[in-house]
Amino acid sequence: MGNVWCVRADFGTYAKQFVDGGYVAIGWRLADTDLSSINNRDQINALYRADNPEETSNIVIGQQVGQIARFLCEMQAGDYVITPDKDTEWLHYGKIAEDPSYYYQPNDEACPYPHRRRVEWGKERLKRADFSVPFQNTMRSSLTVFAVSQKDEFLTAIGRKDLVAPTVAHTIYDPYRVVLEQVLELNDKEFEFLTKHLLAALGFEGSQVTGKSGDGGVDATGELDVSNLAKIKIFVQAKRYKLGAKVSASTVRQLRQAIPFGGQGAFITTADFQEAATDVALEAGFPRIGLINGRQLVDLLIEHWPDIPEDFRNKLGLKPGLVRA
Repeated sequence: MGNVWCVRADFGTYAKQFVDGGYVAIGWRLADTDLSSINNRDQINALYRADNPEETSNIVIGQQVGQIARFLCEMQAGDYVITPDKDTEWLHYGKIAEDPSYYYQPNDEACPYPHRRRVEWGKERLKRADFSVPFQNTMRSSLTVFAVSQKDEFLTAIGRKDLVAPTVAHTIYDPYRVVLEQVLELNDKEFEFLTKHLLAALGFEGSQVTGKSGDGGVDATGELDVSNLAKIKIFVQAKRYKLGAKVSASTVRQLRQAIPFGGQGAFITTADFQEAATDVALEAGFPRIGLINGRQLVDLLIEHWPDIPEDFRNKLGLKPGLVRA
């Protein structure tokens, strides 16, 4: 099995053209040059410097040349490629076509990027929210072309678990299950307070537990100030469910009805969500609701464990790395 790559379509602007046309593409300042004869990074570096004489920063040049080299030289036939949709909740995926997959297509009014690799796109899209927090963070990379390190997770999501190499760790120790079993030892109110502390660790100010009878499902609130650029008020429902359970669409819809104008929602659970529940959470014309399932909750706890109060860390009986103490 080869690699998994992401090639952005200008923040999804040309994702439809990529999929409909059976390709991924890049532009940069080499738009007037057919690169079919290029086979190494040194050649790309020389061309880029010649085409961009005003650029003197080796850091900038190195980053740009590196992305072009990945696109031309490192992406191989049979590798998987992902491109985020204009609606960033969705990801398209496909496989790089058999060589020669590179071709040069200038003067295309539909898409201005002339350097292209042929792709056999899958018929289905993937929901970004279904992936782990590390995978979602990878998708936020500012690079145009980059490798996706969570290859096994991606292969499992597209039904190609047969390509995932088995490991001893997978067969003996399931860290997600271990952590979730410990979280389920908390009572309802303790779990709501853990959610409050997690919101604070994520940067939400004024996080507080509000859960009470008649609250419409809201258990915690918080406000995120993004460097004075934007403020987000979030209304959270936090519910413990047994492992293997799935939260219904009606439960998510109940939370949506409790979100005031201008707010957004989040549903945090130890379980998972029905497919219809994710559709409700993203339904156009209503407040957006972020869905955090059990595995994603564990990812967030791992990432922000030092910021969780010590009494909660002791209560959960876990140590750094989130293994039982």
